[in-house]
Amino acid sequence: MTTDQSQTFGDTAPVISVRHWLLTLIVLAIPILNLVMLFVWAFGDGANPNKRNYSRAALLLSAIALALYLIFLLVFVVLFSAAFGS
Repeated sequence: MTTDQSQTFGDTAPVISVRHWLLTLIVLAIPILNLVMLFVWAFGDGANPNKRNYSRAALLLSAIALALYLIFLLVFVVLFSAAFGS
């Protein structure tokens, strides 16, 4: 019994070149523009599926990091106010 390794699952996305990825990373280094572009690429219709998945993963990772930051900040504020509060 053999398996066919050359299965295709629908249309394949065009490969994103290194130059295009560098431009993408430069855009993502600009503070406010990065969030706007991540949302556009993640939920827009015209984005390459590879860039769309990357943007969704980056937004998810950012949301997790923000949630952890807020939890640690809340714990720190509560402990600080309990230690030095009157």
